[in-house]
Amino acid sequence: MSIYDKLIAKEEKIAVIGLGYVGLPIALEFGRKVPVIGFDIKEDRVEMIKNGKDPSNELSSSDFEGCDIEYTSSIEDLKKARFYIVTVPTPINEHNEPELSPLLGATKTVGQVLKKGDYVVFESTVYPGATEEDCVPVLERESGLSFRDDFKVGFSPERINPGDKAHTLVSIKKITSGCDEEAAENITKVYQLIVKAGVHQASSIKVAEAAKVIENAQRDLNIAFMNELSIIFNRLGINTYEVIEAAATKWNFLKFYPGLVGGHCIGVDPYYLTYKARELGYHAQVIHAGRYVNDSMGRYLAKQVVKKLIAKDKNPKYANILILGATFKENVSDIRNSRVTDVVDELRSFGINKIDVMDPHASSEEIKEEYDIDLVNGDDGPYDALILAVPHNEYTDLSEEYFLKRASDGALFIDVKGIYRDKISKLDYWSL
Repeated sequence: MSIYDKLIAKEEKIAVIGLGYVGLPIALEFGRKVPVIGFDIKEDRVEMIKNGKDPSNELSSSDFEGCDIEYTSSIEDLKKARFYIVTVPTPINEHNEPELSPLLGATKTVGQVLKKGDYVVFESTVYPGATEEDCVPVLERESGLSFRDDFKVGFSPERINPGDKAHTLVSIKKITSGCDEEAAENITKVYQLIVKAGVHQASSIKVAEAAKVIENAQRDLNIAFMNELSIIFNRLGINTYEVIEAAATKWNFLKFYPGLVGGHCIGVDPYYLTYKARELGYHAQVIHAGRYVNDSMGRYLAKQVVKKLIAKDKNPKYANILILGATFKENVSDIRNSRVTDVVDELRSFGINKIDVMDPHASSEEIKEEYDIDLVNGDDGPYDALILAVPHNEYTDLSEEYFLKRASDGALFIDVKGIYRDKISKLDYWSL
């Protein structure tokens, strides 16, 4: 019997390594079809999940129902699995280079329990070649087994979009790949158990790795183009959103918008590709240029605020500023790689008197520990500038009176995503 047949017969188990944004939904979906072991090194996270609570605040308690899953932080429990799915983060370091230690650490853990005939599938975003060049040697070293002969490996990149209730794991087409024809076929059939949208079987692991990393690099570049246009249009004295609205009347115009580009995917993955390109002796100019533009937008935004305060005869040294939103995108609690902090840091560098930040989704403890920012409720005004940085649902349908109550005379309203365009008349309005 193949590994697929043994799984559906419930003779073998799947183990999901890492129960974060990606791993937990995968474990739950597979748990409705086959026996699953959900593993995470953080014991407090495992305990929360055992009680039907999602540490990432993406899932409801009902999502945990009807699943055959054993949650654990014990490596010993992983020995009971035969099909391993690795879903740990792949961040970058302070030099914008891949930080593979979480991935290689998880790979080492799997290698320690790997048995002949086992499968290992990686979902963590990496540069093309990382699975076979970086991870496989760790599996071989830790297990004493031979790649392909004794165990199979595949890559199936995650495509989960945090905060998106429409495009979910089961409704997004899945890319799969394997180290040989047998592996590719079995891995594809396993994922077809849960992905209703269907599966695209790539010709090789490297193709699957490359497909994932360019998805986010492409989006990053498109947003960078719009960000650069917003800088140009600001100097021309025209509104970027009005330009996009007009240009979008042509059928093949790509409708992207300017903004702060953060998070653990779009703001990170392009660096994996440029790192690999550099290893191969090529400097990826276009990708680097896009990253530079997007990484600069927080500082650009802060400088515009300071310039506008000075233009209104407001001394930045005595100015009070309120920033609405601190997470990396709207309607999520994830603060990883939030570019709102760039705005805060740049404003601090100008000696702004007071910078308050509020967010209905972010954890006060997490954002204090990560960025040294204290969240407030936003009522300690008046403020000389109000910056709507992240358009959470709680912020998208407020009246101008709400902002006026918190504003000083002649205050600025900075609308990063253009949510309140044509709705603000009594405050000095500006958007990217």
